[in-house]
Amino acid sequence: MDAASLPGALDLVASGGAGLSPEKRAALGASLPLLQRDYRFERVWFWGRIQGLRGAYYIAEGLGPDRAAPRSRLYSLNCVEWSLLPPASEEMVAQAEKLKGRFQGDPSFEYELAEIKAEDAEKLTEDGQEPVIKEEARLVATIEQIDKAVGIIPRGSFVKTPLGSVHENRNFEGLSLTEAKKLSSYFHLTEPVNLKNKTLLEKADLDPSTDFLDSLEHDIPKGSWTVQLEKGGVVVVLRSLLWLGLTFYHVPMTKQYGYVYFGTGEKNLDLPFML
Repeated sequence: MDAASLPGALDLVASGGAGLSPEKRAALGASLPLLQRDYRFERVWFWGRIQGLRGAYYIAEGLGPDRAAPRSRLYSLNCVEWSLLPPASEEMVAQAEKLKGRFQGDPSFEYELAEIKAEDAEKLTEDGQEPVIKEEARLVATIEQIDKAVGIIPRGSFVKTPLGSVHENRNFEGLSLTEAKKLSSYFHLTEPVNLKNKTLLEKADLDPSTDFLDSLEHDIPKGSWTVQLEKGGVVVVLRSLLWLGLTFYHVPMTKQYGYVYFGTGEKNLDLPFML
């Protein structure tokens, strides 16, 4: 979903009051191409919105030639002025996972260590002050978590070269309607885990150029995705029940697909008890 396809994509995936106002759409339509030019991205897409208590973060991702390489992420409070986020570190993600509750909507807001875990309160910085985590760091980590857990693509839309780089498949013409309704036809765009555990016999039928990622069919907990036909049966929509607000769409037999997130940035920890 890039800057050019933004309005149409949002029409397909946004529902109810979850979408963007005409003013915000217009602002994004004007600012995203400028981001692509100024940062020299090969492609920019609107990733979504994380709604805080006092404001919202609008997120964009910039992509380079290798789609498996780390993405550049930017946020805006008004869809006009953008700030580049630092890369997500393992420490950032680990700390963010301990935080509970809503985002504030203020990137400079600081979470004290005591808010994270009471027994960690004795961990003080060198000057004797309790360490803090800025909301901007939590934002970086949350986007990383969502992308890794539910950032998906249709099978065959990306190809892996013999040298290991990943590119969009120019020959991809979309999934058939039958295939588009199967979870096995969609892959996580992150380092595979289940694929490495497959036997040589299980890998024999796989095409290494297209089947190099983990499919959604074995996601845990089972039942964490819903698959529906919308817009009169011409659009297949997948929604995550683990990260509520993540919606993926694909128009079968076309190159049109993408995902967007409109939520609070909170993982649905109750999901295993709901299934």
